[in-house]
Amino acid sequence: MVSLAETWFVVVAVFWVGFFVLEGFDFGVGMLHSFLARDEGERRQAIAAIGPVWDGNEVWLIVGGAAIFAAFPDWYATWFSAGYLALMLVLVALIVRGISFEWRTKHESRRWRSTFSAMLTIGSALIPLLLGVALGDLLAGLPIDASGEFTGSFVDLLTPYGVLVGVTLLVLCLLHGATFLALKTEGALRERAHACAGRWAWPALVLTVAFAVWTVTISDGGAWRIAAVCVPPVAALASVVLLRGRRDGRSFAATAVTVGGMVAALFANAFPTVMVSSTSPANDLTVSGAASGHYALTVMTVVAAVLFPVVLLYQGWTYWVFRHRVAAPAEPTTRTG
Repeated sequence: MVSLAETWFVVVAVFWVGFFVLEGFDFGVGMLHSFLARDEGERRQAIAAIGPVWDGNEVWLIVGGAAIFAAFPDWYATWFSAGYLALMLVLVALIVRGISFEWRTKHESRRWRSTFSAMLTIGSALIPLLLGVALGDLLAGLPIDASGEFTGSFVDLLTPYGVLVGVTLLVLCLLHGATFLALKTEGALRERAHACAGRWAWPALVLTVAFAVWTVTISDGGAWRIAAVCVPPVAALASVVLLRGRRDGRSFAATAVTVGGMVAALFANAFPTVMVSSTSPANDLTVSGAASGHYALTVMTVVAAVLFPVVLLYQGWTYWVFRHRVAAPAEPTTRTG
């Protein structure tokens, strides 16, 4: 029988998968909007494609972190204290992205707009890279002592496997964002987005294959773990084929499976540990050892069972309302700067 602690490990994994699937294309659009667009109208067109949903997508990260805090306090304490500096950089990047969305159109100065576009690009790149490294470290292992304290430095967070995961998620977000723009925009921007997706599909395929091989090498193996890591490369290969056939909707679905499958594979191969200790296997944090008490998990389960479907329905409704393609807005008639 599955315990409540194991159930909440799956719930946490679902939150992180949802975050990267939904916010992943936001990051991709944020990174690509200045490079694919040829004028301010096209930049606004790209940003308008994610305008109604980007802030709602970020909620998945907040809920994912909160779920770890409530369901696995020992995991939360060790992981978040180990990556304190990296977490601060993530928070700054999130703040910078939010400010960029809201402020870049408040003044018609070209320098003003280009500054906030650069902030949006940099912030959108830092978040998947840093969070990817952090997720990879869960499986690669960090120096953790018997009391669950992180004993390393910032450099110790940059494990080779973690860096691979971070770079792979960064590239997958670029691909995911390009397929989203091809699906959601019209005109010349759509054509350039489709071409961009075709260029990023091959590096994404190579990186997901490398991720799958390395993950199998450092995990405990098992048929279901191997099956989990096979999903991202297969989905990435499907995106290559579908992009060549210009099937925008199916291409976007394939990149969504690639991103989500990669995050899911990380959690699947980490189980039943939540953090591996590179100091000693005896210091590993496990699902059962890091979990909250039975009563707390029971209350959380009831609350989640009631509220989570409501959140899904509301977010699904939002995507349905804003499902149409976005055309480029007219250029402003007055310019300064």
